Amino acid sequence: MEYTLAIEGAPETIPSGTGILLVHPSTGETDRIDTDFLSTDTDRMLIISTRTTAREVEQKLEHYAVDESKATILDTLSVERGYTRRQSDNVRYVSAPDNLDEIVEQTERFLAEHDGKLRVSIDSVTEMAYYADEDRAREAVEALLELLVDHDAVGLFHLAEGVHDEAVVDGYRDLFDGVIDLAEDGTVYASFDD
Repeated sequence: MEYTLAIEGAPETIPSGTGILLVHPSTGETDRIDTDFLSTDTDRMLIISTRTTAREVEQKLEHYAVDESKATILDTLSVERGYTRRQSDNVRYVSAPDNLDEIVEQTERFLAEHDGKLRVSIDSVTEMAYYADEDRAREAVEALLELLVDHDAVGLFHLAEGVHDEAVVDGYRDLFDGVIDLAEDGTVYASFDD
């Protein structure tokens, strides 16, 4: 199965099972790339948010006119912060952003429950490492990449470049089929395996 990719400089299509790393400055504006990725050629999407609450994700989707009826949001912040949670078909909760096993389990459940073209956005790997640690975050990313292959899905993983050691960033680059670099000025550079 091929997925259309509407990201500047990237291939027009990518095969199912592809994981894409979005490397950005810590203050980079990633919403446009994220929502373009999610809204193109998609039957269902899972948005794993370790950086913002479900409500903030919903506002982003609405602002960029992404079809929210196709979205499931995995909110990892609200429970820990004691925010009011409205459980719904489209919002699921994880107890804390460092509960990486549950994030992987919820992702596997989402992918098993849905058919068609499935996209997953992980915003962000940096926050996973912040709340857990670099090693556990890396293990979770590797598990999520395996799930994409197993379920013919594709995924976009956010990573804030300046927060991690260069060796850590390089290690992540090697893991992925495609890397998108977002520069401070908004310029996009894409590199994909042939």
